[in-house]
Amino acid sequence: MKMNEAVTSLAALAQASRLAAYRLLVQAGQGGLTVGEIGTRLKLPGATLNSHLNVLRRAGLVRDTREGRSIRCRADYARMDALLAYLTENCCGNDTPSPARIRGEPCAPVCAPTRRKRP
Repeated sequence: MKMNEAVTSLAALAQASRLAAYRLLVQAGQGGLTVGEIGTRLKLPGATLNSHLNVLRRAGLVRDTREGRSIRCRADYARMDALLAYLTENCCGNDTPSPARIRGEPCAPVCAPTRRKRP
């Protein structure tokens, strides 16, 4: 992922309703949710929800398919994984995944900064 794509994705998620909708879709799994289901769960009017979903679509975070009269939305997990990889690619100060990252543990600096004591 390039920096511009990461900025677009992060900007799309930097709003409470869009973040809530995206999290719902991630939790829903591969089956996704219809636009109506998302609106009901988030208690958002249709036009407002559609506007938020369009931002997520343009960022590549959400894909949808038409099912008769409904539109089913799904989180794009490949895009989510690419964003997470971009954010953590230099974790722990080097270009190779640390053992902590591989185990799923939080990243920590290779050497913790020390504070100088004043005389």
